[in-house]
Amino acid sequence: MDGAQCAGTRADGPRPDHVRDARAAAGQALPRRDLLSAAAPASDPAAAIAALRAALGEAPLALVALFVSPQADLEAVARLAADAFAGAPVIGCTTAGEIGPAGYADGMIAAAAFPAALFSAQVCFVADLSGLDRVGAAEKVQGRRAALRAAAPEWSNEFAFLMVDGMSLMEEQLVATLAAALDGVPLFGGSAGDALDFGRAFVLHERRFHADAAVLALIRTACRVQVFNFDNLRPAEARMVVTEADPERRLVREINGEPAAREYARLLGMDPAQLSPFTFSAHPVMVRVGGRHHVRAIQKVEPNGDLTFFCAIDEGLVLTLAEPMDATEHLARSLDGLSAGGAPSGILACDCVLRRVAAERDQSVRALSEILARNEVVGFSTYGEQINGVHVNQTLTGVAIYPPEEPAA
Repeated sequence: MDGAQCAGTRADGPRPDHVRDARAAAGQALPRRDLLSAAAPASDPAAAIAALRAALGEAPLALVALFVSPQADLEAVARLAADAFAGAPVIGCTTAGEIGPAGYADGMIAAAAFPAALFSAQVCFVADLSGLDRVGAAEKVQGRRAALRAAAPEWSNEFAFLMVDGMSLMEEQLVATLAAALDGVPLFGGSAGDALDFGRAFVLHERRFHADAAVLALIRTACRVQVFNFDNLRPAEARMVVTEADPERRLVREINGEPAAREYARLLGMDPAQLSPFTFSAHPVMVRVGGRHHVRAIQKVEPNGDLTFFCAIDEGLVLTLAEPMDATEHLARSLDGLSAGGAPSGILACDCVLRRVAAERDQSVRALSEILARNEVVGFSTYGEQINGVHVNQTLTGVAIYPPEEPAA
C-alpha cells in the first residue's frame, strides 16, 4: 500500500464506500469535524510522515498520536514527526500491530489527530517506571489537569488516554496512581508492544522513544465522548487455584499444587508442548473482581514450565477458564451499541494482541477489519489495556467521539 489511508466522516452523513476508498487511496484528507485518522507504511519514515501530514490536512491540531510498527526506524520517525507536526504535541508508542482506516494492519504507522478547533490537550510524561514516584506523578497529573481546565473552560467533556511500556510490569501501579489523581475523569489506554517478540517496547514523547516510561494525554473537547471496554469472553465451569506465584514478575509457578503449564494444559486436555499464543488467546483465564470477571491473559510458557502473564497475578487467586463468544458478531454488536444515541464519528481504541491472534487462528481477521474500518476505529494492538484504575487483558478499550452538539439558534 502506498501513501496514506485516511478515514471518512459521519459528521455530514454517510459517505459512499467507493468514494471514501478512492479518496483514501489518493492520500487525500477527507472532511470531518472531529477525530482525524490516517495510516502509511513504516518502511520509509520520511515518506510515511509526509503522507500522514498531507492526509491529516492543514487545520491546527491540538494533539497527534502515532502508533508505530516496531519494524520502523524509531529515531527517524520521532524526529520527522516532531518537525512535520510542529505546534502540536506528538505522542505515541510501538505496537503489536496497528489499526488504521482499513482495519488491522502490520508494518504501518497509524495516526490519530485531534483538531484544535474542537480539542485541547495537555501531556504528562512519566519516566523511570521501575522507580515510580507516585506522589510526583499524581502532582504532575493534577497540575496538567488544572492547566487544561484553564485553557478550555468552555468545554466540559474530558478524558485521559494512556500509553505505557508494555514490558515494564508497572501498569497496575501506574494506572491506580493516575486514576486517583484524575478524580473521576474517564481514563483508558494500552500497553506498548513489540509485535509478538516481547523484547522492548517504547512510548514517544518530545522527539524520542522511551523505554520504562509512559505518556498520558489529558483531553477536553466540545464533542461528546464515551470511554468503553468490552470483550467477547465469558466464564466457563473449570476453575483452578494459583498455589505458587512470583507476583513482581507476573509468574505463576504452580496451579492446584502442580507445575503451572502442565496443570493448565491438563485442564484443556492438551500436551504442555502444544501450548502457544494461539492456545492462550483461545483459552484465557478470568478473575472475579468487584462483581465482574476480568481476563488474566497468559503471555508465554517459560522453559521451566512457569506461566508468564500479561497482568498482575498472585497466590491464592481463583482462576476460571474463559470461553469465547463469536468475535465477529460480538464486535459488530458492541460497536453498534456505541451508536445508541447517534453514531460516533471516530473511535480511538486499544485492542489486546491476543484478540488479534485469536482472529488469525479462526480466520476472522478480514471480517473484523471490515467492522473496525466501518466504525472509523484507529489505534493499536496492545500487551494489555487500562480502564480507569484497572489493568486488563484481551479487551477492546477506547473512546468513542461524537459530533459536537450544534449551538442553539
